[in-house]
Amino acid sequence: MDIVTQSFRARFNREPWHVVRAPGRVNLIGEHTDYNEGFVLPVAIDREVRIALSPRQDRTVVLYSANYDSRTEFDLDRIERDGVNPWSNYPRGVALFLARQNHVLTGLDGAIVSSVPVAAGLSSSAALELASAWAFLVASSKDSASPGLPVRSNLPEPLDLIRLCRKVENEFVGVQCGIMDQFISASGRQHHALFLDCRSLSYEHVPLPDSVKIVVCNTGIRRELGASEYNRRRGECSQGVEFFSRHIEHVSALRDVSSKDFERLASQMDPLIKRRCRHVISENERVMQSVQRLRSGDLEQFGQLMNASHHSLKVDYEVSCQELDLMVEIAGQQPGVLGSRMTGAGFGGCTVSLVNNDGVASFESRLKDEYYKKTGLAAEIYVCSTSHGAGIVQ
Repeated sequence: MDIVTQSFRARFNREPWHVVRAPGRVNLIGEHTDYNEGFVLPVAIDREVRIALSPRQDRTVVLYSANYDSRTEFDLDRIERDGVNPWSNYPRGVALFLARQNHVLTGLDGAIVSSVPVAAGLSSSAALELASAWAFLVASSKDSASPGLPVRSNLPEPLDLIRLCRKVENEFVGVQCGIMDQFISASGRQHHALFLDCRSLSYEHVPLPDSVKIVVCNTGIRRELGASEYNRRRGECSQGVEFFSRHIEHVSALRDVSSKDFERLASQMDPLIKRRCRHVISENERVMQSVQRLRSGDLEQFGQLMNASHHSLKVDYEVSCQELDLMVEIAGQQPGVLGSRMTGAGFGGCTVSLVNNDGVASFESRLKDEYYKKTGLAAEIYVCSTSHGAGIVQ
């Protein structure tokens, strides 16, 4: 039996009517480009948040997190932030914003189980937001009249749900994230990466062969500087936009600046702002090249673009750290590794490596051993496959 179903049964002493899920994600390439209206190439992974649920006859929401062994309860007519159980602010915010969009919600009992590591850069928060949205909408659907019936009505378009969940994170939780995390959690497809234009929100599923695994390695370093430095980088990019807009027409974000424009004007720029802009502009071009490589099945060149991305993040954007650099270096020395880079905001967290299937076992053991010898830290390694986006577990 599914662990989340067991958890629901133990907590609520009855069977759940439905189970919903939403995956975490890892970004293969395209880092710090999303808030510059650029391009990203994430994949949904087989680490996910699941919620087993049953509707209630009143307006009360009772949620239990198995991961935190923590229970929370709130009234749909008076939703407030929870300072005791911060994890519950994600479903609380989702319920609040769904109601503001005139969705008629009913109360529910829900048990939550997540296999997405927290604070590892794999978007556990976006997965919880999307799973929560599905839980509220399924519980409130007129089709949800008895356990297990298919649910068809009351479900908004995926893009509406993506925007809503991003708004929850920005305005209720208070994290100024871009839209990539919610987008891939909602719209992922198995055996594919997702090429997303963060300005137009147009996207394309790009085939990723199952001859490789996506191996995420956690440095064990928490991103202590992440929030402050993230905001600083955004400000530095804004300064870059201001500079280029004075020299080039129709520049409203760094995605509007080509590498040729950059080279032509770089000598006039502040050295620090120049490095920040060089990363974003070159990273957007690497994403475009990566899509071409995947379409043609050229995984070797795709891996080289991942390596180049890490170098740019380390040298120009300066969001890496000693442990991330070491982990990428060790990964690059292992047989079967096509490419490796830091992933996420930086200053700790995880690397992502593309590894041939027959090299995964040796990669795991060697990287753990080498990393521990040089840092004294135990690396957590997650061997991931691609996954479909959020929805109901059939």
